[in-house]
Amino acid sequence: MAKQSILVVCPGRGTYNAPELGYLARHHGGRAELAAFDALRAGRGAPTLSELDGAAKFSPALHTRGDIAAPLIYAASYLDFLSIDRDRFEVVAVTGNSMGWYTALACAGAVSGEHGFAIADAMGVNSQKHAPGGQAVLVLAGEDWRVDPALRRAVDAAMVRHGVLPSIHLGGMLVVAGSKAALDALEKDLPGLSRPPLRLAGHGPFHTPLMAESANAARASLPATWFGRPEVPLIDGRGKIWRRFESDAESLWDYTFGHQILAPYDFTTAMTVAIREFAPDRIVLLGPGETLGGAIGQVLVALNWLDIGSKDAFSSRQGEDATLIGMGRPGQREYVV
Repeated sequence: MAKQSILVVCPGRGTYNAPELGYLARHHGGRAELAAFDALRAGRGAPTLSELDGAAKFSPALHTRGDIAAPLIYAASYLDFLSIDRDRFEVVAVTGNSMGWYTALACAGAVSGEHGFAIADAMGVNSQKHAPGGQAVLVLAGEDWRVDPALRRAVDAAMVRHGVLPSIHLGGMLVVAGSKAALDALEKDLPGLSRPPLRLAGHGPFHTPLMAESANAARASLPATWFGRPEVPLIDGRGKIWRRFESDAESLWDYTFGHQILAPYDFTTAMTVAIREFAPDRIVLLGPGETLGGAIGQVLVALNWLDIGSKDAFSSRQGEDATLIGMGRPGQREYVV
Protein backbone atom coordinates (compact mmCIF):
# COMPACT_ATOMS: atom_id res chain seq x y z
CA MET A 1 0.00 0.00 0.00
CA ALA A 2 1.36 3.42 -0.96
CA LYS A 3 2.31 5.72 1.86
CA GLN A 4 0.21 8.80 2.53
CA SER A 5 2.07 12.11 2.37
CA ILE A 6 1.83 14.32 5.45
CA LEU A 7 2.70 17.89 6.37
CA VAL A 8 3.82 17.99 10.00
CA VAL A 9 2.95 21.09 12.07
CA CYS A 10 4.67 21.85 15.38
CA PRO A 11 2.66 23.88 17.94
CA GLY A 12 3.98 26.78 20.01
CA ARG A 13 3.32 28.28 23.42
CA GLY A 14 -0.11 27.99 25.00
CA THR A 15 -0.65 24.34 24.07
CA TYR A 16 0.30 22.65 27.37
CA ASN A 17 -2.60 23.40 29.72
CA ALA A 18 -4.50 21.57 32.47
CA PRO A 19 -5.92 18.86 30.14
CA GLU A 20 -2.38 18.12 28.91
CA LEU A 21 -0.91 17.49 32.37
CA GLY A 22 0.54 13.97 32.26
CA TYR A 23 0.86 14.00 28.45
CA LEU A 24 4.48 12.84 28.50
CA ALA A 25 3.78 10.05 30.95
CA ARG A 26 0.68 8.87 29.05
CA HIS A 27 2.26 8.77 25.62
CA HIS A 28 6.03 8.71 26.06
CA GLY A 29 6.85 7.30 29.47
CA GLY A 30 10.03 5.22 29.45
CA ARG A 31 11.43 6.68 26.21
CA ALA A 32 15.20 7.14 26.17
CA GLU A 33 14.83 10.60 24.63
CA LEU A 34 12.70 11.78 27.56
CA ALA A 35 15.29 10.45 30.01
CA ALA A 36 17.98 12.38 28.11
CA PHE A 37 15.96 15.60 28.26
CA ASP A 38 15.43 15.07 32.00
CA ALA A 39 19.16 14.57 32.48
CA LEU A 40 19.95 17.83 30.68
CA ARG A 41 17.63 19.78 32.98
CA ALA A 42 18.74 17.96 36.12
CA GLY A 43 22.34 18.73 35.19
CA ARG A 44 21.67 22.44 35.56
CA GLY A 45 19.53 22.10 38.65
CA ALA A 46 16.18 22.61 36.93
CA PRO A 47 13.10 20.46 37.64
CA THR A 48 12.86 17.59 35.16
CA LEU A 49 10.09 17.30 32.60
CA SER A 50 8.92 14.07 34.23
CA GLU A 51 8.53 15.88 37.54
CA LEU A 52 6.68 18.81 35.97
CA ASP A 53 4.46 16.59 33.81
CA GLY A 54 3.79 14.32 36.80
CA ALA A 55 2.63 17.08 39.14
CA ALA A 56 -0.51 16.32 41.14
CA LYS A 57 -2.17 19.48 39.85
CA PHE A 58 -1.67 21.88 36.95
CA SER A 59 -0.37 25.25 38.15
CA PRO A 60 -0.90 28.18 35.73
CA ALA A 61 1.74 30.18 37.59
CA LEU A 62 4.28 27.40 37.01
CA HIS A 63 3.36 25.39 33.94
CA THR A 64 2.71 28.38 31.65
CA ARG A 65 6.00 30.10 32.49
CA GLY A 66 8.30 30.32 29.48
CA ASP A 67 11.15 28.35 31.03
CA ILE A 68 8.70 25.55 31.91
CA ALA A 69 6.21 25.57 29.03
CA ALA A 70 8.77 25.65 26.22
CA PRO A 71 10.66 22.44 27.13
CA LEU A 72 7.44 20.61 28.01
CA ILE A 73 5.88 21.47 24.65
CA TYR A 74 9.05 20.69 22.72
CA ALA A 75 9.40 17.27 24.32
CA ALA A 76 5.74 16.36 23.76
CA SER A 77 5.81 17.50 20.13
CA TYR A 78 9.16 15.98 19.21
CA LEU A 79 8.35 12.63 20.80
CA ASP A 80 4.98 12.68 19.02
CA PHE A 81 6.88 13.18 15.77
CA LEU A 82 9.05 10.15 16.50
CA SER A 83 5.88 8.12 17.12
CA ILE A 84 4.45 8.61 13.63
CA ASP A 85 4.22 5.31 11.71
CA ARG A 86 6.76 5.76 8.90
CA ASP A 87 5.66 2.55 7.21
CA ARG A 88 2.34 4.23 6.42
CA PHE A 89 3.21 7.94 6.24
CA GLU A 90 5.86 9.96 4.43
CA VAL A 91 6.74 13.35 5.91
CA VAL A 92 7.01 15.68 2.90
CA ALA A 93 7.47 18.94 4.83
CA VAL A 94 7.60 20.37 8.34
CA THR A 95 6.57 23.76 9.70
CA GLY A 96 5.68 25.23 13.07
CA ASN A 97 4.14 28.18 14.84
CA SER A 98 6.32 30.59 16.82
CA MET A 99 8.14 28.52 19.45
CA GLY A 100 7.20 25.49 17.35
CA TRP A 101 9.92 26.58 14.93
CA TYR A 102 12.52 25.13 17.32
CA THR A 103 10.69 21.80 17.28
CA ALA A 104 10.39 21.97 13.50
CA LEU A 105 14.17 22.35 13.21
CA ALA A 106 14.65 19.03 15.00
CA CYS A 107 11.80 17.22 13.22
CA ALA A 108 13.25 18.27 9.85
CA GLY A 109 16.72 17.13 10.90
CA ALA A 110 18.32 20.59 10.75
CA VAL A 111 19.43 20.12 14.38
CA SER A 112 19.60 16.98 16.51
CA GLY A 113 16.79 16.13 18.91
CA GLU A 114 18.94 17.00 21.94
CA HIS A 115 20.19 20.25 20.43
CA GLY A 116 16.60 21.14 19.55
CA PHE A 117 15.65 20.54 23.16
CA ALA A 118 18.57 22.64 24.39
CA ILE A 119 17.46 25.46 22.06
CA ALA A 120 13.82 25.31 23.22
CA ASP A 121 14.92 25.07 26.85
CA ALA A 122 17.27 28.05 26.54
CA MET A 123 14.76 30.12 24.57
CA GLY A 124 12.16 29.47 27.27
CA VAL A 125 14.51 31.32 29.59
CA ASN A 126 15.59 33.90 27.00
CA SER A 127 11.98 34.68 26.11
CA GLN A 128 11.66 36.38 29.49
CA LYS A 129 14.39 38.86 28.50
CA HIS A 130 12.70 41.69 26.65
CA ALA A 131 11.57 45.30 26.80
CA PRO A 132 8.28 45.86 28.66
CA GLY A 133 5.26 44.57 26.80
CA GLY A 134 3.01 41.64 26.05
CA GLN A 135 0.68 40.04 23.50
CA ALA A 136 -3.03 39.98 22.78
CA VAL A 137 -5.06 37.80 20.40
CA LEU A 138 -7.55 39.47 18.07
CA VAL A 139 -10.15 37.21 16.45
CA LEU A 140 -10.80 38.69 13.01
CA ALA A 141 -12.66 35.78 11.41
CA GLY A 142 -16.44 35.67 11.46
CA GLU A 143 -18.60 32.64 12.16
CA ASP A 144 -17.79 31.33 8.67
CA TRP A 145 -14.04 31.52 9.49
CA ARG A 146 -13.50 34.16 6.82
CA VAL A 147 -11.93 37.58 7.42
CA ASP A 148 -13.62 40.74 6.16
CA PRO A 149 -10.88 42.77 4.39
CA ALA A 150 -12.46 46.04 5.56
CA LEU A 151 -12.30 44.89 9.18
CA ARG A 152 -8.65 43.93 8.74
CA ARG A 153 -7.83 47.37 7.31
CA ALA A 154 -9.57 49.06 10.24
CA VAL A 155 -7.64 46.95 12.76
CA ASP A 156 -4.35 47.70 10.99
CA ALA A 157 -5.10 51.43 11.11
CA ALA A 158 -5.88 51.29 14.84
CA MET A 159 -2.62 49.43 15.45
CA VAL A 160 -0.67 52.15 13.65
CA ARG A 161 -2.39 54.87 15.68
CA HIS A 162 -1.28 53.30 18.96
CA GLY A 163 2.10 51.85 18.04
CA VAL A 164 0.98 48.22 18.42
CA LEU A 165 2.93 45.73 16.32
CA PRO A 166 1.85 42.56 14.51
CA SER A 167 3.34 39.51 16.22
CA ILE A 168 1.82 36.35 14.69
CA HIS A 169 -0.47 35.98 11.67
CA LEU A 170 -2.58 33.02 12.72
CA GLY A 171 -5.26 32.09 10.21
CA GLY A 172 -8.33 34.14 11.07
CA MET A 173 -6.61 35.55 14.13
CA LEU A 174 -3.92 38.15 14.64
CA VAL A 175 -1.60 38.17 17.64
CA VAL A 176 -0.40 41.70 18.38
CA ALA A 177 2.29 42.99 20.72
CA GLY A 178 3.29 46.18 22.44
CA SER A 179 3.54 47.93 25.76
CA LYS A 180 0.68 47.58 28.23
CA ALA A 181 -0.35 51.19 27.60
CA ALA A 182 -0.37 50.67 23.84
CA LEU A 183 -2.44 47.47 24.10
CA ASP A 184 -4.87 49.18 26.48
CA ALA A 185 -5.31 52.07 24.04
CA LEU A 186 -5.77 49.71 21.09
CA GLU A 187 -8.51 47.74 22.81
CA LYS A 188 -10.52 50.94 23.32
CA ASP A 189 -10.11 51.93 19.66
CA LEU A 190 -10.78 48.62 17.89
CA PRO A 191 -13.72 48.13 15.53
CA GLY A 192 -16.28 45.54 16.58
CA LEU A 193 -14.78 42.04 16.79
CA SER A 194 -16.60 38.76 17.25
CA ARG A 195 -14.79 38.31 20.58
CA PRO A 196 -13.01 40.69 22.97
CA PRO A 197 -9.20 40.78 22.65
CA LEU A 198 -7.48 38.16 24.80
CA ARG A 199 -4.33 39.15 26.69
CA LEU A 200 -1.85 36.29 26.89
CA ALA A 201 -0.67 35.99 30.47
CA GLY A 202 3.07 35.52 30.90
CA HIS A 203 3.85 36.33 27.26
CA GLY A 204 6.29 39.01 26.19
CA PRO A 205 6.15 41.08 22.96
CA PHE A 206 7.35 38.10 20.92
CA HIS A 207 8.35 38.48 17.26
CA THR A 208 8.96 42.23 17.54
CA PRO A 209 12.10 44.40 17.93
CA LEU A 210 11.25 44.59 21.66
CA MET A 211 12.79 41.10 21.92
CA ALA A 212 16.32 42.31 21.05
CA GLU A 213 17.75 41.24 24.42
CA SER A 214 16.39 37.72 23.91
CA ALA A 215 17.91 37.54 20.41
CA ASN A 216 21.29 38.74 21.68
CA ALA A 217 21.29 36.15 24.46
CA ALA A 218 20.44 33.38 21.97
CA ARG A 219 23.22 34.35 19.58
CA ALA A 220 25.73 34.43 22.41
CA SER A 221 24.89 31.01 23.84
CA LEU A 222 23.48 28.81 21.05
CA PRO A 223 26.17 28.01 18.45
CA ALA A 224 25.78 27.88 14.69
CA THR A 225 27.72 24.59 14.72
CA TRP A 226 24.56 22.88 16.02
CA PHE A 227 22.83 23.61 12.71
CA GLY A 228 22.97 21.64 9.49
CA ARG A 229 20.88 21.17 6.38
CA PRO A 230 17.33 19.87 6.88
CA GLU A 231 16.66 16.34 5.71
CA VAL A 232 13.11 17.23 4.63
CA PRO A 233 11.79 20.61 3.45
CA LEU A 234 11.33 23.08 6.31
CA ILE A 235 9.00 26.11 5.98
CA ASP A 236 9.79 29.11 8.18
CA GLY A 237 7.72 32.00 9.52
CA ARG A 238 8.08 33.96 6.28
CA GLY A 239 7.01 31.10 4.04
CA LYS A 240 10.58 30.41 2.89
CA ILE A 241 11.29 26.75 2.12
CA TRP A 242 14.62 25.45 3.39
CA ARG A 243 15.50 22.49 1.17
CA ARG A 244 18.27 20.01 1.85
CA PHE A 245 20.64 20.89 -0.99
CA GLU A 246 19.81 24.60 -1.15
CA SER A 247 20.18 25.53 2.53
CA ASP A 248 23.10 27.07 4.32
CA ALA A 249 23.46 26.14 8.01
CA GLU A 250 24.85 29.56 8.99
CA SER A 251 21.90 31.31 7.32
CA LEU A 252 19.44 29.02 9.11
CA TRP A 253 21.06 29.86 12.46
CA ASP A 254 20.97 33.56 11.60
CA TYR A 255 17.25 33.42 10.73
CA THR A 256 16.39 31.42 13.87
CA PHE A 257 17.98 33.89 16.28
CA GLY A 258 17.39 37.01 14.24
CA HIS A 259 14.33 37.49 12.05
CA GLN A 260 12.40 34.68 13.74
CA ILE A 261 12.64 36.47 17.11
CA LEU A 262 12.49 40.11 16.02
CA ALA A 263 9.96 40.18 13.15
CA PRO A 264 6.33 39.02 12.77
CA TYR A 265 5.84 35.26 12.46
CA ASP A 266 3.47 34.57 9.57
CA PHE A 267 2.06 31.12 10.31
CA THR A 268 -0.70 31.75 7.76
CA THR A 269 1.84 32.17 4.97
CA ALA A 270 3.91 29.20 6.18
CA MET A 271 0.84 26.95 6.01
CA THR A 272 -0.29 28.39 2.67
CA VAL A 273 3.10 27.73 1.07
CA ALA A 274 3.34 24.24 2.61
CA ILE A 275 -0.12 23.20 1.42
CA ARG A 276 0.19 24.61 -2.10
CA GLU A 277 3.77 23.46 -2.65
CA PHE A 278 3.53 19.95 -1.24
CA ALA A 279 -0.22 19.13 -1.52
CA PRO A 280 -0.12 16.64 1.39
CA ASP A 281 -2.71 13.91 1.78
CA ARG A 282 -3.02 14.85 5.45
CA ILE A 283 -1.84 17.53 7.85
CA VAL A 284 -0.58 16.17 11.16
CA LEU A 285 -0.62 18.58 14.11
CA LEU A 286 1.70 17.33 16.82
CA GLY A 287 0.62 17.45 20.47
CA PRO A 288 0.45 18.36 23.27
CA GLY A 289 -2.66 20.49 22.70
CA GLU A 290 -4.95 21.17 19.78
CA THR A 291 -5.52 24.93 20.06
CA LEU A 292 -3.74 25.45 16.73
CA GLY A 293 -6.31 23.31 14.92
CA GLY A 294 -8.73 26.19 14.42
CA ALA A 295 -6.07 28.40 12.83
CA ILE A 296 -5.09 25.57 10.44
CA GLY A 297 -8.76 25.09 9.57
CA GLN A 298 -9.09 28.81 8.84
CA VAL A 299 -6.13 28.64 6.45
CA LEU A 300 -7.79 25.73 4.63
CA VAL A 301 -11.01 27.75 4.35
CA ALA A 302 -9.15 30.79 2.98
CA LEU A 303 -7.54 28.55 0.34
CA ASN A 304 -10.78 26.64 -0.32
CA TRP A 305 -8.52 23.57 -0.15
CA LEU A 306 -10.32 20.38 -1.18
CA ASP A 307 -13.49 22.49 -1.44
CA ILE A 308 -13.28 23.34 2.27
CA GLY A 309 -14.78 26.81 1.96
CA SER A 310 -16.37 27.34 5.37
CA LYS A 311 -16.23 26.25 8.99
CA ASP A 312 -19.14 23.88 8.38
CA ALA A 313 -17.37 22.34 5.38
CA PHE A 314 -14.24 21.84 7.49
CA SER A 315 -16.22 20.16 10.27
CA SER A 316 -18.00 17.93 7.76
CA ARG A 317 -14.72 16.90 6.15
CA GLN A 318 -13.18 16.16 9.53
CA GLY A 319 -16.07 13.86 10.35
CA GLU A 320 -15.90 11.95 7.07
CA ASP A 321 -12.23 11.75 6.06
CA ALA A 322 -10.15 14.06 8.23
CA THR A 323 -7.63 16.25 6.45
CA LEU A 324 -6.22 17.48 9.77
CA ILE A 325 -5.05 14.86 12.28
CA GLY A 326 -4.41 16.20 15.78
CA MET A 327 -2.10 13.96 17.81
CA GLY A 328 -3.31 15.69 20.95
CA ARG A 329 -6.90 14.63 20.19
CA PRO A 330 -8.04 11.18 21.33
CA GLY A 331 -9.49 9.24 18.43
CA GLN A 332 -7.23 10.94 15.90
CA ARG A 333 -3.84 10.18 17.45
CA GLU A 334 -4.35 6.47 16.93
CA TYR A 335 -4.60 7.01 13.18
CA VAL A 336 -0.94 7.97 12.76
CA VAL A 337 1.02 6.26 15.53
